[in-house]
Amino acid sequence: MRLVITKSILENIISSMQPFLEKKDASSITSHIYLEISNAELISKATDYEVGLQFKTDNISDSIEGKATVNGTNLLGIIKRLKNTDIILETNDNNLIIKQNKSSFKLPMYDANEYPSFPTLTNLNTLELSTMNLINSIRKITPAIDNNNPKFELNGALIDIKNSKINFVATDTRRLAISYLQNITNEESQFIIPKKAIIEIQKLFIDDASISYDDTNLVISNDNMQFFTKLINGKFPDYERIIPTSLKHNFTVSKSVLIDSIKLVTSLFSNIKITFKPNTIVFESLDEDSEAKTQIDLDLNINNEFYLAVNAKYLLDFLSLTNNENVTIGFNESNLPFYLEDDKFYTIVMPIVLDK
Repeated sequence: MRLVITKSILENIISSMQPFLEKKDASSITSHIYLEISNAELISKATDYEVGLQFKTDNISDSIEGKATVNGTNLLGIIKRLKNTDIILETNDNNLIIKQNKSSFKLPMYDANEYPSFPTLTNLNTLELSTMNLINSIRKITPAIDNNNPKFELNGALIDIKNSKINFVATDTRRLAISYLQNITNEESQFIIPKKAIIEIQKLFIDDASISYDDTNLVISNDNMQFFTKLINGKFPDYERIIPTSLKHNFTVSKSVLIDSIKLVTSLFSNIKITFKPNTIVFESLDEDSEAKTQIDLDLNINNEFYLAVNAKYLLDFLSLTNNENVTIGFNESNLPFYLEDDKFYTIVMPIVLDK
């Protein structure tokens, strides 16, 4: 195998592959990037078995067909130190040789024929959804995806395709975040995408791409790039029973005013109490060792005073991902879950229970 490629193109490809490499075990073949020259194209792959990425580019010259593997971390370290001119990659025995001008480097290879295979696109279901709609929807719920929960299904986002809409759902057991889109042609189905894949999808795709899935994998691909992730095998909690069927109180508040007030009282401590009065909303820190308090004047058209106690991060996560200047707050009683809504995106938050 041999090729000539500009440094900037090669560095961009190898950099994009880094999140998909096995980093803990350098002796594993999945710590390597797979390289193949076929039909005057460079095909690059990286996978840790759970997620994977493939790139194709024809921006190469002087190529000889063949394939190789090379440690992805070491290859990137070398490329970054080279000058911004053409780089030669070629195989010699069981090594990959990297050359530029009078500099050369040699890295050991593994047997490329043993590199893990990627899912094929045959017999997959097509998700009729634009990539940007997918990314915008999952971006809103990403902060609510749990980390390292022993219930593996909570470490991902549920895509719940219903008859009339598609729900994108995440929960860390303290809050439930849901964004949704209209479903026009997709058949009903459910699958859970791991958090790592959710994050990488948002980085990788800007232009439209095809989205396919089966019981095991989700695949997103365009002309030059193919991404795949294993799906989480588990049953997501019955999230719909958490959604309140009715709300006693429901009113609209300025997002910017909420953010400013919350940030003002959380400079030292993240747990806050928000008290709603007929003409005022009072924000105060729950820190026992210090005091922080502010209020805004607003006619809420309510008769009784009530409060919400909550980790302010949950509120700020929601507010930072909303599109409109005003958001809706809804609830029934103090110490019960409350509801935040903005344009096909809502979050239900479990409060901190305080003694009345």
